[in-house]
Amino acid sequence: MAGSAMVFTETTHTSARKIVAAWTADDATGAVSGDTSFSYDGAIIGLTTIPGTAGDAPDDNYDVAITDADGHDVILGAGANRDTANTEHVAGTSLACAAGSVLTFAITNAGNANKGTVVLWVR
Repeated sequence: MAGSAMVFTETTHTSARKIVAAWTADDATGAVSGDTSFSYDGAIIGLTTIPGTAGDAPDDNYDVAITDADGHDVILGAGANRDTANTEHVAGTSLACAAGSVLTFAITNAGNANKGTVVLWVR
């Protein structure tokens, strides 16, 4: 994907791990994807999507999927139809878990060269 980028920051805070994926969608397809550097085990306890600002904001109702090595969406569809202007949170009760898996973050329908950030917490 020409023009796309996804940069991960992965940190551990005692028993919780925080994955931050800052992304820029492809300038032709409006999509971007990337894999975490580490393998994860545990319950997904939170998801936050933060759209870019002003001219960098993703198109309304852009989608986020986070899949494990078996292709299972560990956020159970909760990343669908994210807002163009507002930060949105999803509680762990609506999310699944990961078991010894590198996670693939995929953003689609974001619009050409638009930006945002996805934060995922695992415990």
